[in-house]
Amino acid sequence: MSGRVRGRGTALLAAAVVGALIPAGAEGLVRTGSGAPEPAGAAAFVAPDAGHAGPVRGAARAGATAEQQSAPAQQAPAVTHRENRIDTPSGPVTTDIVVADLRRSGVEATLLTGAAVGERATVPEHAARAGTVAAVNGDFFDFARSNAPAGPSVRDGRMLTSAVPPGRRLAPAVPGSEPGDALTVDATGTPRVDRLDLVASATGPGGKLPIRALNTYAVPVGGIGLFTPDWNGDRAAALCGSDTDRDAPCAPDRVEVVVRDGRVTDVRPPGGGPIPEGEQILAGRDEGAAALRGLAVGDRVTVRHSAGTASGVPADTAVGGSPILRDGAPVPGLDGAERDPRSAAGVTAEGRLVLLTADGRESTSAGLTLAETAEQLRAAGAVDGVNLDGGGSSTLVYRGQVVNNPSDDAHRAVPNALGIVGG
Repeated sequence: MSGRVRGRGTALLAAAVVGALIPAGAEGLVRTGSGAPEPAGAAAFVAPDAGHAGPVRGAARAGATAEQQSAPAQQAPAVTHRENRIDTPSGPVTTDIVVADLRRSGVEATLLTGAAVGERATVPEHAARAGTVAAVNGDFFDFARSNAPAGPSVRDGRMLTSAVPPGRRLAPAVPGSEPGDALTVDATGTPRVDRLDLVASATGPGGKLPIRALNTYAVPVGGIGLFTPDWNGDRAAALCGSDTDRDAPCAPDRVEVVVRDGRVTDVRPPGGGPIPEGEQILAGRDEGAAALRGLAVGDRVTVRHSAGTASGVPADTAVGGSPILRDGAPVPGLDGAERDPRSAAGVTAEGRLVLLTADGRESTSAGLTLAETAEQLRAAGAVDGVNLDGGGSSTLVYRGQVVNNPSDDAHRAVPNALGIVGG
């Protein structure tokens, strides 16, 4: 353990907010956002909608004066944290839970990203740069290649990425999950588990061409992908592999079309690198490439794209994740054997946002299975929830501190994180 990052209670050197250290040596305690521990032997989880360090006592307690009884109650913090120790068949596990009331004025959820899709930073760096009160790592990603997220993402109401084909998502299999599954927050601050689908097309002289991918590392076989200035990686590589095998050969027919100010300015072999502001690149493979070859320099082309949602409610913020908790019950068939560090996000019946991590790969914390992760989300008050990237990526920041214990030797850089601002 000597070479490991000791994340629990580690200060963020660049943090924009001051964190309150959790008292050391308080195993067996349930901690709250105020840092006040409850005695060992208390219930394993504190009701998340309480939001304070203990049960509410009656105003007319014995000995209270009339002035004390009439004093206004202090409003609970909008964003709280607690640490739990739970028992599993493989030993104890430490979990950390942040609950945020997004209905409170000034409290918002936001997607934390780099300047471009696939540009990575550690969760502490993401959090410090945005000045968030809390942040958890986000979606699974194309590790060590494009580093782009596997699922859909939305920041400030604008779709940044669509989902890759299900066979190209580097994540544990979850029964019933769809590529576009995500944790979303709408413009009113209401979080939900939803599904995002890319609604996009390019209309030229020959008619409308469907676009099946946005800023992804895997354009579907036979499809056309749209790349915007949000992407500065390799576009040619996104036209390689199959829908199920990232190492399959590149498509024999590949082409990209550059569109600027509504006109085609170039038709060329696919490339890579930054895309200038005002430009869009359509990249096609197989049948998609053949369709794009019908366009010529000078042609007028109208490109449109947006995020459709299964709920019909537009997403202001979204991070990809596979649903593991639905309507208050764990999704049937979740894996109950493999233990790892975990990150997850959920929604309570009252509309609060729950962020959860579980430490693992250490002697003092065995990690959770997917099935147990769903149970812990439910115990934390969530009725719906998604699994986020885990393992060495699992990192939770609260008020300037890394409150969980990441399993890697150093904090892992990730392409996105889910942050809470205000509170």
